[in-house]
Amino acid sequence: MPIIKSKYHKRPWYFINGHFETIIPSLFYEVEGIDYDRERLELDDGDFLDLDWINKDNTRLIILSHGLEGSSDRHYIKRPAEYFSRQGWDILAWNNRSCSGEMNRLPRFYHHGATEDIAAVIDHGLSHGYEEIVLIGYSMGGGMQQKYLGERAPDERIKGAISFSVPCNVQNSAEMLRKGASRIYEKRFVKRLKEKILTKAEVVDMDVSGIKDVKNFRQLDEQFTLKVHREYSSADDFYNKITSDQYLPNIKIPLLIVNAINDPMLGDKCYPIDLAENSDNIYLEMPEKGGHVGFTLPKSQWSYMEHAADWFISEVIFPQTSKQLH
Repeated sequence: MPIIKSKYHKRPWYFINGHFETIIPSLFYEVEGIDYDRERLELDDGDFLDLDWINKDNTRLIILSHGLEGSSDRHYIKRPAEYFSRQGWDILAWNNRSCSGEMNRLPRFYHHGATEDIAAVIDHGLSHGYEEIVLIGYSMGGGMQQKYLGERAPDERIKGAISFSVPCNVQNSAEMLRKGASRIYEKRFVKRLKEKILTKAEVVDMDVSGIKDVKNFRQLDEQFTLKVHREYSSADDFYNKITSDQYLPNIKIPLLIVNAINDPMLGDKCYPIDLAENSDNIYLEMPEKGGHVGFTLPKSQWSYMEHAADWFISEVIFPQTSKQLH
């Protein structure tokens, strides 16, 4: 498919660069008035995932997947939850292990390639009898759903997917986070993850030796991730296996990727231009502005992400329905 010409051009005047577009929404934006119904999904390995629903007995479901150290309470999840709930969709916003406000039972954490967890969530959503399901993922959550869709043939009721600010190549994104001002994001993520790991170690038997000396993602993965996810032999093996770009050619349903050019967390390999130009199912939109999971619109309760997702759902995933309505 051709590269989509972006319609995102207007941002608040004080968002002077990609860092402002990323940091201001992340630190200061909140969405009030969303009432979820929480359900605990017990997993086969003895752990659990907490799922937050907006269930109005619709026949269509949107599953929302958050980013690294996010949750269903983040503004970028609550906002589409409200937007699409108003349009006749039920909403399932799920929390990765350790992200729901309650620490999980097992040493195992979440990561970009942990598709066994998103698969459990999607299977649970399918068990409710929905006729149509659309997946929307943000940053890590977008990469996770891309890998899921590319490594298996999804149920025919999963009609399409949308991903925003996705590190399609994890290694390339990690390299970007070690450059210039982008180092502030790695430092912040690593600090939070270290704190969470040490908190979990107080209640779960796990090896956290050396964790206090960790300063970057590679060290964190070498000192912790490889110990609890033993299917990976090294940090490079981990990055190579979890990255989603290698799975994109296998995706058989419409997928929209929206990655801003000025995203401070994405390197050049996170924009799969050649693939999109030669694929029947991969659509790529690269706005000049937007930052990382930003895309703020001036004087609006919505971001550009809700509008882009709405357009893709109505015009690409369900084009016949759109034509009938008009």
